[in-house]
Amino acid sequence: MIQPVREKIILGIDPGTNIMGYGVLKVTGIKPEVITLGVIDLRKCGDPYLKLKHIYQRVQGIIASYLPDELAIEAPFFGKNVQSMLKLGRAQGVAIVAALCRDIPVTEYAPLKIKMAITGNGQASKEQVANMLKRMLHIPDSEMGPFMDATDALGAAYCHYLQMGRPALPDAYSGWKDYLRKHPEKIVK
Repeated sequence: MIQPVREKIILGIDPGTNIMGYGVLKVTGIKPEVITLGVIDLRKCGDPYLKLKHIYQRVQGIIASYLPDELAIEAPFFGKNVQSMLKLGRAQGVAIVAALCRDIPVTEYAPLKIKMAITGNGQASKEQVANMLKRMLHIPDSEMGPFMDATDALGAAYCHYLQMGRPALPDAYSGWKDYLRKHPEKIVK
């Protein structure tokens, strides 16, 4: 009996306090497909607390539109500026809460892990990650956008897809003998 193909929607987020990227990946069986990618532009909002409110509202809106099953979010990395790290952590926390309020499980990935999963190089540039995702997921130039925060977010979603393991195909076989045992009509005598 053939099992129905399972579908999963993964929302990826690259947190930011000026530009926050998001990408939505649909996985049908073992095939990933980009649904959308974009950014939440926060540069015109001067009040840091209103930025957090805006992040919460926009992430809730993205969740309502695409109904993701899971959230993959990039972890902030420690830089030299502690204030920047705190602001980024707040933005990430608000995005996480927006997902948890909708009972969406959250997985956090280090930037190094995401880059390694996409390019095989943990020190890859944003451009290298974007180009690799563009090729693997067949993203047209017109959808790439001016900000790489969107492809960073899509990278988090794709990394999560790779981490969840490839679902077994309905007709899985342990080898040729198993295949022939299940399909005796294929044997030529």
